[in-house]
Amino acid sequence: MLQNIVIGQYVPVSSPLHRLDSRAKLLCLLALAGIVFLANEFWSYSALLTTVAAFVLLSRVPLKFFLKGLLPVFILVIFTFLLHAFFTNEGQVLFTILGFSIYSGGIEQGAFIAVRIGALVVFASLLTLTTTPIDLTDGFEYFLRPFKRFGLPAHEMSLMMSISIRLIPTLLLEADRILKAQAARGADFTKGSLKTRLETMTAFIIPLFVRSFKRAEDMATAMDARGYRGGEGRTKLRVLQWRFQDAIACVVVIGVGVVLALLRDG
Repeated sequence: MLQNIVIGQYVPVSSPLHRLDSRAKLLCLLALAGIVFLANEFWSYSALLTTVAAFVLLSRVPLKFFLKGLLPVFILVIFTFLLHAFFTNEGQVLFTILGFSIYSGGIEQGAFIAVRIGALVVFASLLTLTTTPIDLTDGFEYFLRPFKRFGLPAHEMSLMMSISIRLIPTLLLEADRILKAQAARGADFTKGSLKTRLETMTAFIIPLFVRSFKRAEDMATAMDARGYRGGEGRTKLRVLQWRFQDAIACVVVIGVGVVLALLRDG
């Protein structure tokens, strides 16, 4: 399951979202991260879900691949929903199960929180799925550039953030391989006391840290061998260009925010 995580991966297809400037996508993601919290009733959440579906379709990422990759996140979303459903005592009692009274307010609040979390994860996933690592680095660097006057190394920071995002699926795949390898050697992470489980987890955590540091060292060596010396004096093969479609995308996101604000209850 870990190897199917989509956050941090890039899918090279031709779509309207792929053709957008990385700066526009970063701005839209930042705006959408706040817009999702404007929804607070049925119709506004319906509009939010419609927006999520529209962005997924516009990305042209295979739906099967997308859903398979978000399965671990959906498990977290379902857990959040159940947590609110069982422990929120608002509204009318709908039914009782295992000694817990399920209230209408708990179901409603759990569903709304689950939609918010799911929407945020989908929007964040679409950023990496539709943006190349180079464009993502350039986008981060553009917004960090004003802070260079305060001594912030904008290029190095943006490169670090981009590499960190891209290494998420790699590290998860590495973790999955280590888990399977240790299980084949007889390690059981699900049985025994808490102390026993913690001791067993060291057989997973230590190799993961070792492999992570080894990968980071190899990457640093490769960059040094290619003459990387930071952002000073570097030129770009591809220069980011803000086009009309990028402005339209930002206007559409603002329009979504206005719609959700108008539909907002109270």
